[in-house]
Amino acid sequence: MVKPSSENGVILVLIKRFEKQRLPRLMSLKQKVDNGGVLSDDDIEFLSMIIHDSQKSKHLIDRHPEWHSFCSCVAHLYETITEKALENEKGL
Repeated sequence: MVKPSSENGVILVLIKRFEKQRLPRLMSLKQKVDNGGVLSDDDIEFLSMIIHDSQKSKHLIDRHPEWHSFCSCVAHLYETITEKALENEKGL
């Protein structure tokens, strides 16, 4: 079993990775779809990778309710991007 202090360290590493690597790309994708663009195969692969990683980390976040709101906001961002991308695809 992982000690709570170790779990906090893992969560902080995941958050730093999100801030430095994933959030900038997500914001770029949001701007792309907000401007009428569609997702490329690379964009879709990126989103799939993030969703897969999120599912692997779910057990950790479930034990730390202080992060639930943050995770909910991130999930909403993914949903916003994919819904707008789908809407743009249908408009082509």
